[in-house]
Amino acid sequence: MAKVATLITDLFEDVEFTSPKEALENAGHTIVTIDKEGNKTIKGKRGAKVDIDYGIEEVNPDDFDALFIPGGFSPDLLRDDDRIVDFVKAFMKANKFVFAICHGPQLLISARELEGRDVTGYKSIRVDLENAGAKFHDEPVVVCRNQLVTSRTPDDLPEFNREIVNLLKEKEFQE
Repeated sequence: MAKVATLITDLFEDVEFTSPKEALENAGHTIVTIDKEGNKTIKGKRGAKVDIDYGIEEVNPDDFDALFIPGGFSPDLLRDDDRIVDFVKAFMKANKFVFAICHGPQLLISARELEGRDVTGYKSIRVDLENAGAKFHDEPVVVCRNQLVTSRTPDDLPEFNREIVNLLKEKEFQE
């Protein structure tokens, strides 16, 4: 099953982490939480608490099969750290699965990895996505090149969860 790196910090949108996490775990995948620093507990916008497994210095993109970026204010708070941006860039360059919802694509903008890619995201970042060279689609979920999955809001979680689980199902992973 897949090992999924999750870039997350305080003020994430609670359900945009908990719902995909549950869907992925129910499908047998492992979720690993990563922040700028490890060994702490973060808090979502609506009060959910998440224990951070590792700090960014403790992880290597090669050790993961996929990257998950929940929305809320978390992506914006993470993208000022070059180590986080480089981690995202490594997944895109290696053509590994990347799942981003709501404001999650902000990290992809900072990584400069959206040129020519089909994406969606929260309405307020549409112009940013287009300025980054992405082709924006106002749809619940957009799957680009069977690698990048993006969604707009918590309302899109059923479609987002379905697509990320289906993409991982199509690929066989080693234990």
